[in-house]
Amino acid sequence: MTLRPMPPVLLVGDVAAPQAVHRQALTRAGFRVRVAASAAAGRLAFAESPPQVVLLDLALPDGNGINLMQHLLRQRPQTRIIVMSATGSIPQAVAAMRAGAHDFLVRPFDEARLLAAVRSAASPPRRKPARSPDPAQLSPGGLFLGSSEAMVQIYAKIRSVAASMATVFITGESGTGKELCAQAIHDGSARASGPFIALNCGAIPPDLLESEVFGHMKGSFTGAISDKPGAAAAADGGTLFLDEICEMDVALQTKLLRFLQTSTVQPVGATRPRKVNVRIICATNRDPLEAVRRGQFREDLYYRLYVVPIHMPPLRDRGTDVIEIAEAALARFSAEENRMFDGLDPAVRALFLRLRWPGNVRQLLNVIRNIVVLNAGGRVTPDMLPPDLVQAGAGAGAMAPGPAALAPSAPDRLVGRTLAEIERIVIEATIARSGGSVPKAARVLDVSASTLYRKRDAWRGSGG
Repeated sequence: MTLRPMPPVLLVGDVAAPQAVHRQALTRAGFRVRVAASAAAGRLAFAESPPQVVLLDLALPDGNGINLMQHLLRQRPQTRIIVMSATGSIPQAVAAMRAGAHDFLVRPFDEARLLAAVRSAASPPRRKPARSPDPAQLSPGGLFLGSSEAMVQIYAKIRSVAASMATVFITGESGTGKELCAQAIHDGSARASGPFIALNCGAIPPDLLESEVFGHMKGSFTGAISDKPGAAAAADGGTLFLDEICEMDVALQTKLLRFLQTSTVQPVGATRPRKVNVRIICATNRDPLEAVRRGQFREDLYYRLYVVPIHMPPLRDRGTDVIEIAEAALARFSAEENRMFDGLDPAVRALFLRLRWPGNVRQLLNVIRNIVVLNAGGRVTPDMLPPDLVQAGAGAGAMAPGPAALAPSAPDRLVGRTLAEIERIVIEATIARSGGSVPKAARVLDVSASTLYRKRDAWRGSGG
């Protein structure tokens, strides 16, 4: 069997020490490495024998690394360029990725991270489909769609970043589709055949989160009756999506940072770490920089993760997308529930366009599901809508469907109910007032987000 020869790599950088280390590591791995110490030398070496992969330091003695990268890509667009920097500033990383970088490495990085980046860049490109996929097919369920200008820009950014190895940080209000965005990035990447593992950092108690992320060994703590690989190891060869990353315990943030730096995981109770090849995508409905200022999120972890930001727009800023999503959801849920619906009445369309949708797409889907389950079919008219939604449409804002929010006469309405019923009413009303955000509601109620998630799961499990 003949092994495929490793492609040539051009290393452009003027700092002798890291240059020698990188060259040695790549040579040991079987790559043929050429070195250029300046932008001018890099252009000349590239013109003489164009490589498949370029390792490019942004700090060059005779030019700007971004400008050199753009020049090389104009000469040979299929070249994969990995940018290296010692500063790791967000504007720098974003500029590099927008200019066409395949990956962005921040020093110091270890040999494993270097080789993983170069091997990814050296791998044959995936065959592209004959035409671009419908945005509705970018993620499970077919409801990641919309033709507004805001979403067109999101689709373009997803297509651009999917081809790289860069870490993606997705922000946006609760219910805007952050996980669907992450899934779309994974599905459009070279890792699409690998696993996509999603972990909600706010839904897991802090004392169990380390085990969920990094795994544990049998007997490592009370209740550890068998080995558990953890999400990071389960995502090996694919993508790990960390949702509500700003809810992660600060102590575990330190271990996550070490994981990002070394690409190794060490399960609780294990004596040896294990190498994994994982792409990280994370998301939050909070302002991550504000969390850093408050000391709730490590600044160094923020800069490691916040390489390519994507902000999911709220539904109220997406124009007629609300109608497009509602009609697609109506068709899908109707098929699931064996119902026959004929679309939305003009009055319902007008109402949907007026509403502010604080719970965003998730709220809209809940409304459509409610309509399909409680009605036999036909055209969706205003009388089929949840009453609080119709009332909200007549006023200035909208409230998420579900238990009515507490009114001034709430104490009178709570008399005669059990304490458990009152607790549920208050919790769900607070979540509704918080735009569907469980972490935000948890801060209002002064409890942990994981407590609210557990209670909601228990209510669903009981059929309530």
